[in-house]
Amino acid sequence: MTIRPGEAWGRQVARPDGLVTVRSDRELVAALASSDCSPIAVGSGDLARTLGLSSSNERAIVTEFTIDLLDVRLDGASDAIVACAHVVAQSSWRRGRCLSGPVLAVMNAEFISEWDVAPRGHPNDGRAEVFDVDAAMSVRDRLAARRRLRNATHIPHPLITTRSIRTATWSFSRRLDVIVDGHRVGRASTLTVDVRPDAAIVYI
Repeated sequence: MTIRPGEAWGRQVARPDGLVTVRSDRELVAALASSDCSPIAVGSGDLARTLGLSSSNERAIVTEFTIDLLDVRLDGASDAIVACAHVVAQSSWRRGRCLSGPVLAVMNAEFISEWDVAPRGHPNDGRAEVFDVDAAMSVRDRLAARRRLRNATHIPHPLITTRSIRTATWSFSRRLDVIVDGHRVGRASTLTVDVRPDAAIVYI
């Protein structure tokens, strides 16, 4: 069951036998998709930082978390790409990337690298936090927002729209690069994200 406001999240348990530690968000998703049913600890990455970034190493007691995952579909594809931390759609490098055009961030984790994008987000509330930058936002304002991302003061801004979603589809006037958990997975003019509540159990 997804977390409710005010409830404690995570519980201390005895270290599971065969606990495997992954070192990135992408590795976590790959491990979850594997036929190997070993329990998984997250040792680094944006989801790990959101959980508290404690290394399980050989400790006898670890913390167990239930997390949501995101199913991502580009241009109506039947097969979903799975994300554990975040999905970003933005212009390609040759078009200036996040310094021009629309920028969309769909967050399950709180962080993207050093940026505190979704301080009110939670990886097990059954929702994703959306940050939608209007194409009209100036380069100067974008640079200022990027600086403020380090301490989560990038909002409110009249050209940054925020909301929570369980499922949503976005259509863009031109194809954007789509980056899932920090890795470019393709380009799309339509993007659909569905939150999959209580989809996995991980440890730190």
